[in-house]
Amino acid sequence: MIRLSYWVTPILAGAVWLATLLALLLYWAVSANQTHYGSMAASQHIAYISDVGASDLKPLFITGCVLTTVLLDLSLALDRWLRHRGRLAPNTTRGEKALSWLTILCAVVGTAGLILLSVFDTARHPQLHNIFLLFFIAGYVLSAVFICWEYQRLGMRYREHRVLRLSFYIKLVFVIVEILLAIAFASCTFTKHYNAGAVLEWVIAFIFSAYVFSFYVDLYPAAATKQQRQQQEQMSAMKNGAGGGGGRRKMRLTRGGRETPSTRRGEDDDVEEGGSDGALDAAAAADAPNGVASFEAARVGHGRRSRSESRTRVLASNF
Repeated sequence: MIRLSYWVTPILAGAVWLATLLALLLYWAVSANQTHYGSMAASQHIAYISDVGASDLKPLFITGCVLTTVLLDLSLALDRWLRHRGRLAPNTTRGEKALSWLTILCAVVGTAGLILLSVFDTARHPQLHNIFLLFFIAGYVLSAVFICWEYQRLGMRYREHRVLRLSFYIKLVFVIVEILLAIAFASCTFTKHYNAGAVLEWVIAFIFSAYVFSFYVDLYPAAATKQQRQQQEQMSAMKNGAGGGGGRRKMRLTRGGRETPSTRRGEDDDVEEGGSDGALDAAAAADAPNGVASFEAARVGHGRRSRSESRTRVLASNF
């Protein structure tokens, strides 16, 4: 049975971003019939994402950017929290914890850049839009670099967790590809090869959705550790229950054997009283004359035997 867990967060983030991109692309290619927007250059035939996002679909573009980045940052925060709680391979050194926090910090910078570039569109605020675009790309690329570094160190320590190496290589590929594409994109834009730059921007955006989906690999093991903890708790409860039942059976056997505190106290009293009777016999024998001493000793001994026999009958009735 598949249970929803923390891994749903990056899936939702990637799905929202992918749906936003497809909606913008299909709207421009099909519904708008490849409209030439006012923000496009005269020689430009392929619209940038920002060109389409600055048109009638601006509310959709802003919503998609906000939901995607917030859910992605939440995924990074969940990764940090689960490692702190021991649900994922924990960070054991200050360097690893510092890399984790730098990952989140750079992601927040990228989040602010993407949200602000969607609000300050290229048609009305071209300079601000380009600045926020730089913040977006740089923020998430640096975030990916730091998380790669963190996972590389974790993979060396926890070699039994192959998922760490898998996630490291996925994000390493993303970093290398995105850096190369970002350089090519900036080069095409500054050299006014706008059509090539527009294609590269769409490609970068779609690859970013794959990067968002990759956090599913990081968070999914937390669901397995949750099931393991539940099984361990059930086993512990069963063991404790078995131990409690054994203790109760032992108590019943003790009561069945009449090894009660009152019985043990009675036996102790017999010993104590026997000892006191012996002392009285000795005292009587020492103080009385020979005939009287023998009579008194016989009388005391007879009384002691009578009391012993009565206690024996009481104990036998208890059994």
